[in-house]
Amino acid sequence: MSYQEGEARLRRRLSSEAIILAKQGRWEEAEAVNRSIIESFPADVDAYNRLGKALLELGKFAQAREVYSQALELSPNNAIAQKNLARLSSLTEADAAPKGERHKVIPELFVGEMGKAGIVNLFDLAPKEVLAKVSAGNQVHLKVSGQYLIVENGRGEYLGKVEPKHGLRLVKLMEGGNEYIAGIVSAEEDKVKVVIKEMFQHPSQTGQLSFPVKATRSSRPYVRDNLLRRGVVEEESWEEVEYPEREGEAELLPEGFSIVEEAILPEEELTEK
Repeated sequence: MSYQEGEARLRRRLSSEAIILAKQGRWEEAEAVNRSIIESFPADVDAYNRLGKALLELGKFAQAREVYSQALELSPNNAIAQKNLARLSSLTEADAAPKGERHKVIPELFVGEMGKAGIVNLFDLAPKEVLAKVSAGNQVHLKVSGQYLIVENGRGEYLGKVEPKHGLRLVKLMEGGNEYIAGIVSAEEDKVKVVIKEMFQHPSQTGQLSFPVKATRSSRPYVRDNLLRRGVVEEESWEEVEYPEREGEAELLPEGFSIVEEAILPEEELTEK
């Protein structure tokens, strides 16, 4: 094995380790591994972005700003670093989550089942200072308030309401005993998307789909997580991709929803090529 091959193998191994730690929410360890990568490979932009994410989750916002700025020096058009610097402009150290509330990715939330999972938009959004505290992959909580379905972050802070055309149905099902989990797909100042998945269906609700489906001949959208390869769970992770319709095929899609499919790549796909 040549020296270059050995270096490349070490880089892949450490990058894979950093990704796994990020998915598990082990941010202190993820910080250490990514710093080790940067020490050996100072031009690794992905490692800078992963380190920035770890520092952000640890509430080390000043350090995160510095790291993302370094990423931009290496790659001036890097969208991940640009978005996170914009997000950090709305955060102060006081906004850091307590240690017990640090985020980890919940893979099962982002694997959809027909009729049981869908992506919804929120309206009547919280101020940007509150929305800046959440990012793609974070679990959120659903709360019924009258006829509205409210979405809150892990601290119980209001994020927004599920649009009524979907929220009304889900409220009725929740009041009937159904249980759901939810997570952020993307969060911006004026647009927030949340994936909601049915985890338990009350016997009284048998036969009632949480997300009614209908036949359609349009292209099939799905959500792809291309940034889990680098351990960066950001808005770019969730990308709608269209596939050409196969002749004579009618796809089943949730009415008014995008279904989540293949959101988490197999573990062997999470290493850099």
